[in-house]
Amino acid sequence: MSKKIVVITGSPRKNGNSFAMTDAFIKAAKDKGHTVIRFDAAMKKVGGCRACETCFKTGKACSFDDDFNEIAPDILEADAIVFTMPVYWYSIPAQVKGVIDRLFSFCVAGKDMSGKECALITCCEEDDMSVMDGVRIPVERSAALLKWKMVGEVLVPGVLNVGDIEKTDGCSQAAALADKF
Repeated sequence: MSKKIVVITGSPRKNGNSFAMTDAFIKAAKDKGHTVIRFDAAMKKVGGCRACETCFKTGKACSFDDDFNEIAPDILEADAIVFTMPVYWYSIPAQVKGVIDRLFSFCVAGKDMSGKECALITCCEEDDMSVMDGVRIPVERSAALLKWKMVGEVLVPGVLNVGDIEKTDGCSQAAALADKF
């Protein structure tokens, strides 16, 4: 069954390691017949949530009109959401955190987001797998809150410089993740 998958990236480095894994996932997902919409948060203007709770009252997800309103309808209609990002200072990069925080708009507006699938693709410089907990745990908890099913995670340690991902199986893991949708 073909699914609509929204991929939300959080790296500003277009030729970086997380983008290489993202590209591998997207290619594999499209080859399986899925529709994929990509939103590169670092190349967009998305601010943090202002907790005004006026979500969807203007006809858009957020009353503060920025690029989150471009992706919000696709998130609402998606069967699956895939977050891809590097670890920045043991946490989620600011470039994608605004998008994650703005998922609150669906809750405030009473939009039923349950039943979607979710996955994570991330990498970090250090070899310690626990370094990715600052990304993994918030994504898992957000998925649980929204009643999304976590279908898989690709967690690749030990990559920093452009091209380091090629020394790992990260891209093949990301491509294999497409099988879980």
